[in-house]
Amino acid sequence: MLKFGYLAMLTFTVVGSFWLEIVLKIRVLRRIKRVLMSVIPVAIPFLIWDAYAVANGHWKFDSEQILGIYGPFNIPLEEFLFFLIVPIAAIMTIEGVRSVKKHWPVGDEPK
Repeated sequence: MLKFGYLAMLTFTVVGSFWLEIVLKIRVLRRIKRVLMSVIPVAIPFLIWDAYAVANGHWKFDSEQILGIYGPFNIPLEEFLFFLIVPIAAIMTIEGVRSVKKHWPVGDEPK
């Protein structure tokens, strides 16, 4: 059961924020291209940092808490998912707040 530790944390993040998409109708996932254009440029340097740190022994991923599926540069699947799910959850959270606090523009939207 410990093998699903990291995946459980990601599931908790999804459950904790993705409900906003349905309940508050924030429509983040309908604008997935925009979301990915925001998330991926930030995720790439962190994945490079992860790869460097793992390759040089600065840190490792506990093999007892991950599924054991590795992607490029010996980074576990859960770590790749982390850099997608957590930022999307953050975007959903701010959009949820914006939907409750009407007329609160952020980013490039007109005021």
